[in-house]
Amino acid sequence: MVITILEAHIASEKSGALEQAYQTAIAKLDPGIKQTFLLHSATDSTLWRIVTVWRSREALDEVRQSGQTPRGVLMFRAAEAEPTLSIFDVAAHAGGSAE
Repeated sequence: MVITILEAHIASEKSGALEQAYQTAIAKLDPGIKQTFLLHSATDSTLWRIVTVWRSREALDEVRQSGQTPRGVLMFRAAEAEPTLSIFDVAAHAGGSAE
């Protein structure tokens, strides 16, 4: 598994554009995505992240090599922000029961 994190600071009046773009985009996820989350910082009202869990590095690479601008980047751009990307290989994980 691989996790990507897109992060940017967004003006409060633009956050609705990010939320709308995210809701529209998740209607059909890219192949290889296991989960995705739109996160808003509890301590910095301008900080937003999109965290995505990918099935494999190959699945992520396939999307990144398509030549198209990643949808997550487009979501942030809809809110007039340019995100930074971090990629993490999952070294270990655990899951709890669903509630």
